[in-house]
Amino acid sequence: MYYIDIVTSQLQKYTQWNFQCLPVSHQLLILTNSNMEMLNLVIFTVCLGAIGVLVYFYWQMNFWKRKGIPQIQCLPIIGSHFKLITGRIAISDFVKYLYSCHQDAKYFGMFDFNTPLLVVRDPDLIKEIGVKSFEHFLDHKSFLDETMDPIFGKNVFSLKGDRWKEMRNTLSPSFTAAKMKFIFELIDKCASDFVQYFLDHSDETKSINTKDAFTRYTNDVIATAAFGITVNSMQDKENEFYVHGADASSFRGFWRFAKFIMFRMFPSFLRLIGEPFVSRSSARFFKAVIRETLNEREKNKIIRPDMIHLLMEAKEKEDGINLSVDDIVAQSFIFFLAGFETSSTLMSFLTHELVMNPEIQEKLRNEVDMIIERDNSKITYETLSKMKYLDMVVSECLRKYPPSPVVDRVCVKTYTLPKPTPDSNEYIVEPNTSIWFPVNGIHHDPKYYPDPEKFDPERFSDENKDNIHPYAYLPFGLGPRKCIGNRFALMETKLLIVYIMKHFILERTEKTQHPLKFEISVTIGVQGGTWAKFVKRTSKVS
Repeated sequence: MYYIDIVTSQLQKYTQWNFQCLPVSHQLLILTNSNMEMLNLVIFTVCLGAIGVLVYFYWQMNFWKRKGIPQIQCLPIIGSHFKLITGRIAISDFVKYLYSCHQDAKYFGMFDFNTPLLVVRDPDLIKEIGVKSFEHFLDHKSFLDETMDPIFGKNVFSLKGDRWKEMRNTLSPSFTAAKMKFIFELIDKCASDFVQYFLDHSDETKSINTKDAFTRYTNDVIATAAFGITVNSMQDKENEFYVHGADASSFRGFWRFAKFIMFRMFPSFLRLIGEPFVSRSSARFFKAVIRETLNEREKNKIIRPDMIHLLMEAKEKEDGINLSVDDIVAQSFIFFLAGFETSSTLMSFLTHELVMNPEIQEKLRNEVDMIIERDNSKITYETLSKMKYLDMVVSECLRKYPPSPVVDRVCVKTYTLPKPTPDSNEYIVEPNTSIWFPVNGIHHDPKYYPDPEKFDPERFSDENKDNIHPYAYLPFGLGPRKCIGNRFALMETKLLIVYIMKHFILERTEKTQHPLKFEISVTIGVQGGTWAKFVKRTSKVS
């Protein structure tokens, strides 16, 4: 009735006769005609709007073509991520797919959802952007800021500009070779406890989910090295530190995957509803642990060679940076996340390759035995540096399974790139333009690594490693924004592998799969997990 009254009043306003004096049948006819006119107007408006949207998307989706840059196919809203979002391909294979596009170009264009993005596939140009012209490409692309999630938004990876420089300079002393030696004993205890657990629980060694086991080891390492907390996650499998760490670092499962995509596509909406990336319970736990640690150290004047101590020192200096508890939590957490997830993944891939390549495993074990015996059975920081074949094995694993399949940069100052192809033009990169380096694609290019799917540590021998283009090997990134914890990650990985080689022989189980099938996730994982049998050695170095 309300609708009819409106129509009636409008008709009375624009006609000279009284609508209500007409017969009912005529009134209905007029109303019907009026409804049709309004419906036609709505349809016309919707169609015009749809055409406008299609024209906009066509114009936007051809952004790179209009600039004379090679471009891969993309769709509205999801950009070039169709295969990834629909679960047709894992992230590591997606990066290899990207790299295979436009093989004659130094770089090409794509869309990261609705954002134009350049993919640089030429190692020399990668060096130019990531090292020589670093001040033009200072930042990472962050899908959330500190207003959305203080833990993720304030860490050294997400920070930008001068704030990043301040934090990086503050944290760098934590990761020098001298500091690695200083905390070596803390990590050595974790590695020793890990191996001792399996020596004491031989029934569990017949089939080990190595990714699960190694996350427990890296959890204990980070807990002691960064937070000053001693835990044994093999003995106490449901300790709070491990449970919250696993929750905070997991990107697997439909909801976590969907949440990540939503943060990339609709950050403003998630900011509006106040949805954090890290679960509230895990955020509360880590904040409580940090506050308790800070209070305990300040009260009892405790000094430990870890990250929290350096952050406390920076906070107390007169010319130091202004740090809040959230700042300290954020730096400790990103250190935890990197160590918990990526280092344990590296270890799981490494043991898998040793299982599948017993001749490589035996050669590595012989080196471990020889050097430990020569050093009187004592494993030290220097011991690890003497193991050249161990370094070759780890380097090849990082080549075949890089922890970050893609490395990014964001332009902060206008920069001119060379021609992507001989028949194109130079391109002026504007500020806020995102750039990807497809690490996993480069690492599997036969041009740089013949027979790239083969696990071959000899690529990194003294005789061969100089033949590798230095910017075709980027497991930890490059330049000033190279992973700050790479020395730490290598130390904890090598140390545990030495302990395992010293006490066990690795063999395959019924659950061991080869080749590996990767999970559909934003992080690298294996469908069904990585499995191995730890067979206790009957004769070994004492």
